[in-house]
This record gives sequence, structure tokens and C-alpha cells, in this order.
Amino acid sequence: MKLQRHAAILDLVRCNRVPSQDVLRELLARRGIEVTQTTLSRDIRELGLVKAPNPDGGSTYSVPPHISDPTPALRRLLPSLYLGSEGSGNLLIIKTLIGGAQPIAVAIDYEDWPEVMGTIAGDDTILLILRGTNLRARVTSRLDELAGL
Repeated sequence: MKLQRHAAILDLVRCNRVPSQDVLRELLARRGIEVTQTTLSRDIRELGLVKAPNPDGGSTYSVPPHISDPTPALRRLLPSLYLGSEGSGNLLIIKTLIGGAQPIAVAIDYEDWPEVMGTIAGDDTILLILRGTNLRARVTSRLDELAGL
């Protein structure tokens, strides 16, 4: 849902004058996307949207030129850095190439998966703490799929 919401926000800001979060929330609601003010604020920050002045003296949200691909970083990182995972209980260890753990952990945190309580990353190892022991297979399967395994 987050990826779709981010793509919708980018599209709305590119195609409309959006002077406030309230206007953006209304535009999202017209597309069937209900979002809280807190979530929308976080989305705006994560997407790097900025308020730019208008010729009429007001300001609107704009998308910086470097923001072009809403594809999550995890989908880009895993195929080249992920080596595999194993776990016990509600703990999952992810092995990566050297230097790959930090960016993958940040990308997992960004994804905001409901199964994941948090991540701790070293240089080539990530500890995922899951919300339940029954979630490990689901998360492992998703990681393997995103990595193309």
C-alpha cells in the first residue's frame, strides 16, 4: 500500500497545484486512498517533497528533479546484495555481501512491514525481530522472492 500511496502522491503533486497537506489528503481520498495527517507528513518527508513559491505569492508542493522512481530500494538492493536468511523463533538473520547489511536494513525499515518490529544491522548481517514466531516463513519467502531466488 505504501508504494501505491507514494506513487499517487508523486503523481498528484506533479499534475496539480497542491498548497497544503489538507488539499493533498483530499486529492488522495478522491483516488480512494485514506491517509492520516501523521502518515502523510511522513510520506512527504520520505519522498523529499519541497514547498516551492508560486508566481501568485503562495507556495505548493513540488517534486525535486532527482525523484523519479518510486520503486522501493529493497526491490533494487536484494537481487545484488542478499545471500540468504535463517532464523529461530521470532528472530531472522539475513546474510548479505560485505557492506550490504546497512542499506538493506534501512530499506526494510522504510517498507514498514507489519511483521517486522525492527532491524539491527552490522556489515554483512541483519537481525530482524519479528512480531511473532509464525511470521518467519512469510518474511523469508518475501525476501527470497524480492531477491529473485
